[in-house]
Amino acid sequence: MGDCEATLPVMEDEEKLIVAALQIVKALEKKKNLTHDARKILADLGSQLSSLSENKPEKLFGETEDTIEKFSELEEQLNIVQNKVMSWEVDQSVIWDCGPEYADDYLRSVDEARKLIERLESLNVDKDSKEDELLCRAHEVMLIAMNRLEEEFRHLLVHNKQPFEPEHMSFRSSEDDEGSIVSFGDDSVEDVVQRDSMSRRSEEYVVELVHPDVIPDLRCIANLMFNSNYGRECSQAFISVRKDALDDFLFILEVEKLRIEDVMKMEWNSLNSKIRRWIRCMKIFVRVYLASEKWLSDQIFGDLDSVSSVCFAESSKASILHLLKFAEAVAIGSHQPEKLIRILDMYEVLSDLIPDIDALYFDDAGLCVRTECQDILGSLADCARTTFLEFENAVASSISTNPFPGGGIHPLTRYVMNYMKTLTDYSKILNKLLKDNEQEDLVAISPEMTPDREEDNSNRICYISPLAQHFRSFTSILECNLDDKSKLYKDESLGHLFLMNNIHYMAEKVKNSHDLRTILGDDWIRKHNWRFQQNAMNYERATWSSILSLLRDEGLQNPGSNSISKTLLKERLQSFYLAFDEAYKSQTGWSIADCQLREDLKISISLKVIQAYRTFIGRHTNHISDKYIKYSADDLENFLLDLFEGSPRSLHGSHRK
Repeated sequence: MGDCEATLPVMEDEEKLIVAALQIVKALEKKKNLTHDARKILADLGSQLSSLSENKPEKLFGETEDTIEKFSELEEQLNIVQNKVMSWEVDQSVIWDCGPEYADDYLRSVDEARKLIERLESLNVDKDSKEDELLCRAHEVMLIAMNRLEEEFRHLLVHNKQPFEPEHMSFRSSEDDEGSIVSFGDDSVEDVVQRDSMSRRSEEYVVELVHPDVIPDLRCIANLMFNSNYGRECSQAFISVRKDALDDFLFILEVEKLRIEDVMKMEWNSLNSKIRRWIRCMKIFVRVYLASEKWLSDQIFGDLDSVSSVCFAESSKASILHLLKFAEAVAIGSHQPEKLIRILDMYEVLSDLIPDIDALYFDDAGLCVRTECQDILGSLADCARTTFLEFENAVASSISTNPFPGGGIHPLTRYVMNYMKTLTDYSKILNKLLKDNEQEDLVAISPEMTPDREEDNSNRICYISPLAQHFRSFTSILECNLDDKSKLYKDESLGHLFLMNNIHYMAEKVKNSHDLRTILGDDWIRKHNWRFQQNAMNYERATWSSILSLLRDEGLQNPGSNSISKTLLKERLQSFYLAFDEAYKSQTGWSIADCQLREDLKISISLKVIQAYRTFIGRHTNHISDKYIKYSADDLENFLLDLFEGSPRSLHGSHRK
């Protein structure tokens, strides 16, 4: 650079300095060992210097230069540009595949054509004049060049697209192995209602969807096309290519394009699977893929004001609206109880993503997406509220015509309690949704209304959350339903055992769940502990009181004396054995699922029966022969261990000799 400066003539004004600088730039550009980045820097510097020169107030045909000579100079420049542009049209090669020096040279030539057009247009030349003909020819060259640049732009975007790495979609392999929500009242196993644990996973990072090496080239093409008034063609090319890429990504995620009516007719198992796929897809799609798409758009169009946000919105809104339409179809569908958990998951995911979506579609170009998100969030909220309230009606209307075999825990009890336990994960959302629907009440607590009453302050005033009110209602309705089901048993004692089993299950479920315990309270647990204990006592009375009454002395005396009748004693003992055998035969088939409850009840029965039997046999040992004693006390104690195992048995023991 020092040699160049030494040979510069003395400059008298600013314009001559600019011309000299341009000459230096052109001289440097001819060096063959320049890097790609250095060539771009020189090209940008040349463009800026040319712009400074063009902004000078002098006209195209200066006062000190000959008009014809100046016109010939411009025509020669256009001829050079035209030859370069047309040579690529004959070759049909992809310019950017031939090397960076060819791409840079082509961009410089097209930029020179742009500047020629600007200078000619600034003259307001007469129609049909030589200058006008030159301008028309320059526009024709520019049109050909812009078409070529549009093709090159598409080519760079398409052939440098990078795949979305499989690890970003690792959820897909395990999706079908996870639990699902069965239909209401199904004969289900424990804890059938499961929350989708992945619904809360937050994925936030940007990936390179197009190879980073071509981003500067894409940006140069975009800037040149927009500066040449061909911005619409450039943006449409980007939108078209990236829209296809988004469609491909949804295809990879196996997101089907379903109509609303198709979703509404879908069987629950299939719909449940698709909802879970939607839940997993949404966060990755918005926080990773769309965030990356916005970043790509900003990298290419970031120098062009609002162009980036418009291109991003136009290329991506069809895909995001398609995903939102699925949520809308689910929201306007039926309100089966099994849908509630998934609806709440969808509501939670969309609610969490709305700030991200608002940030991505922040201006007027994305208004329709922001509006659609809010509308569908409202639809999901309405659906969740309605489904939640319908659940209460479903519990109340669950009618049985036959008693539940063995008196065990009814599937309805399991379903309702597990359902409530799962809903505690959504207590914040549900309280908000229910409070929006009905004003949170200020309740005066009375002994009949709530188990949260304190004995020394039965008229205290407290706030009860909407969810707590509904949970108490659920359990009350469930207990009424269980009472009705207990009346289906012909054996009164089995009805009491059924209530004992189910109310004990409810109490244990609440006691062992921190969230349920917090919502329903320790007083609720104490109240239901007392209730199942009452049913246990009612069972013992209904079954064993009549049997143990046979081991009393009343009615055993001979008529007219106080002596014991051996005949009556023998008959009484035989009646006891028959009653015990019948109780054993039926109650070994009855079921108590909870091990501790089963053992406690066996111990309670054993203490009463064995004590009464030993006392009776001991008191009458002199009045009755051993051959009439069918079982020893130890035999009875062992037999009682077989009760409530859910497998009916019969006693085949013989009389003792």
